[in-house]
Amino acid sequence: MIFKRKTNLTGTITVPGDKSISHRAIMLGSLANGTTTITNFLMGADCLSTIDCFRKMGVDIDVKDDKVTIQGVGLHGLKEPSETLDVGNSGTTTRLISGILAAQNFSCRLDGDDSLRKRPMKRIITPLSQMGADIKSEKDNGCVPLIINGKKLKGIHYDSPVASAQIKSSILLAGLYADGETSVTEPSLSRNHSEIMFNQFGIDCKSEGTTATVKTASDFNGIDINVPGDISSAAYFLVLGLITPNSEITVKNVGINPTRDGIIKVIEMMGGNITLANVNNTGEKTADITVKTSELHGCTIGGDIIPTLIDEIPVIAVIAAYAKGKTIIKDAAELKVKESNRIDIMVSHLKAMGCDIKATDDGMIINENVETPNKLIGCKIDSALDHRIAMSFAICGLNADGETDIPDSDVVKISYPNFYEDLESLG
Repeated sequence: MIFKRKTNLTGTITVPGDKSISHRAIMLGSLANGTTTITNFLMGADCLSTIDCFRKMGVDIDVKDDKVTIQGVGLHGLKEPSETLDVGNSGTTTRLISGILAAQNFSCRLDGDDSLRKRPMKRIITPLSQMGADIKSEKDNGCVPLIINGKKLKGIHYDSPVASAQIKSSILLAGLYADGETSVTEPSLSRNHSEIMFNQFGIDCKSEGTTATVKTASDFNGIDINVPGDISSAAYFLVLGLITPNSEITVKNVGINPTRDGIIKVIEMMGGNITLANVNNTGEKTADITVKTSELHGCTIGGDIIPTLIDEIPVIAVIAAYAKGKTIIKDAAELKVKESNRIDIMVSHLKAMGCDIKATDDGMIINENVETPNKLIGCKIDSALDHRIAMSFAICGLNADGETDIPDSDVVKISYPNFYEDLESLG
């Protein structure tokens, strides 16, 4: 797909449901008794992989438009799958479902696509094994395929070496089945969607500082869940509205959970014109977010804010490219083990477009040697089949001279199936 410079982008859009919350709603809804109804569910490929896995374990899941109805089988009602559970490209599915599968009374195999087979799974194998799980990397390389033989688990306290909601959630889900208390302490607080949803389902989950704790769960009942718009998806339109001349864009009903709102804080730090309206503080906090074209300046982004915007860093690199002065992104080495090495890809392609940018061990430095950013010129982008890279360069290409070509642009369907249609709706 080809992208060319645009101006005067105005309009209101609603982004798809939050990916993280959609995954967790399927998992807990499947383990509940009775019916769970999910509205504004993200119909992206990753979340559909989660649905497919639970269907293969005997859960009746009905999908219609963006509404999902689950007939839960109870905490101990999953059945042994007759085939490999295909997790596709979804690291979230892989890591979270492993915590559940580790405690079942059956064995199973997890596998995914070529990209997922390169992503590190030892980070969940280690703590789950400490709980008594029998979980192995089939190729002994710390990646999928994984072989999981369900075992009786015991509660542990785990000091996570990194702030990762996927690691934390995997352990807490296993903790629902484990004897005693299970807790996870992180170096800084990662997104807390699991903890919030546990309590929505009536599961006793406590949080204190950067430690989350669960005890052995008893049966719980299904609920109704309305998934807020995904702030990671909204981020592309927020950046687009800020850097495109004469533009104003509103994104409605966006989740602004404090463990996820780092992009809003960065926009404010960079001098962006951003306002929040219709703020709802019930459950997962939401708001309508409006941005206007702004004169932006660089800043330093690092420390505890990184876990709250880790998925948005590629598009934050784009906004930094169009800001005056130097931006430093640090403490983000986690970007190297996402769907691609997002540090290397963003640096190499932005440099090819004429940006003053260099990689560091844990991030990047942008516009270090120029006060006024260079004009960017479109080029051909290899997204490495990473949806967030493709969407970031689509936004960049709409503000660059010439043409920006993203041949594998359909990869955005992983998290945002209607991304290009929503782009076209702005005018």
